[in-house]
Amino acid sequence: MKENFTPIDCSLIKNCIAGDRKSQKRLYELLSPKMYAVCLKFFKKSIDAEDVLQEGFIKLFNNLHKYRGEGSFEGWVRRIFVNTAIQFYRVQKPASICAKDFEDVLPCFNASALDNLYEKDVIHTTQELSSGYRTVFNLYAVAGFSHKEISELLGISESTSKTQYLRAKASIRQMIGKRA
Repeated sequence: MKENFTPIDCSLIKNCIAGDRKSQKRLYELLSPKMYAVCLKFFKKSIDAEDVLQEGFIKLFNNLHKYRGEGSFEGWVRRIFVNTAIQFYRVQKPASICAKDFEDVLPCFNASALDNLYEKDVIHTTQELSSGYRTVFNLYAVAGFSHKEISELLGISESTSKTQYLRAKASIRQMIGKRA
């Protein structure tokens, strides 16, 4: 493991790998608020986000020894939780996505209202989206996945990913417009 952490962080990770329960609890306490926020971005129900949070930590502790110290540790952890959320979503999503749901052409909207929202407002607003729109929006706009990556992760076409993202943005703009 490369030493690109403060000695406390590196020793905390090493202790977690060694199975030290106090270190594992400390790492959980440090990461759980941020990772819960990541999970909440994908699910409307907090119970689903809590399930993904717990599953994510199980995966984190089972795979902590695989972290090579390259790049941001928090970024590596975030990737585990995003992938866990995607897997959870796959299990819950409908068996197929109907292509006729995406036939309408969306009108263009001014993006300035969306651009000016604070993160909490965006998170709250995205909770009102359908699970498909919310998942694609968060993967693309928040997690930084490409539409090609999203299509592979979710088992949908790239054009469906793009359409769901555009519709999610339009829905968010419409919700913001109703608040104004």
